[in-house]
Amino acid sequence: MAEKEAAPKAEDFKEPNKATVHANPILTILLFLNTGLIGAVGYFQYTMHQKEAAETSIQDIVRAEIKEAKAAENEVTGEAKEDEGKLFPLEGFTANLAQGDGPRRYVRLEAVLKFSRDSNEEEFKARKPQIRDSIISILNSKRPADLLKVEGKQYLKEEIKAAINTFLVEGSIVDIYYVGFQIN
Repeated sequence: MAEKEAAPKAEDFKEPNKATVHANPILTILLFLNTGLIGAVGYFQYTMHQKEAAETSIQDIVRAEIKEAKAAENEVTGEAKEDEGKLFPLEGFTANLAQGDGPRRYVRLEAVLKFSRDSNEEEFKARKPQIRDSIISILNSKRPADLLKVEGKQYLKEEIKAAINTFLVEGSIVDIYYVGFQIN
């Protein structure tokens, strides 16, 4: 037996509440204000991003210096620059990378420092803790994405050279060679 659907009665249709009727225009106004404020915040963030993108960064300056140094090196003819300088190996070490969106990552690095010919081996031995500390500090500020690219590794070399050369008295670092470089 099929049951017939009951027709709606007049009591089912109640008169709307007066507070609800008066709240709707206020909600509409608040909705438009909220939308306008979100748009304004988005606009200001976009303009700030454009200003930051237009500024030159340290990475851009270092890249330009690397290109200039390579161009100047290519112009020099005759003399072999590879024989100049002294090589000092660093013991391998492990450093945490800057926390990104993903899991904790770290880098294992083994490097050989090439000092200028006038460098003193005794100064290197005395400054070894400072050298290791500055390299670890630089690595701790890097994200894995920064170091996975060739340009990132080259920039890291230049940054390490600049940091170490600030406290060396006799001689300076000419180049850095990665013997082992692993990111986990």
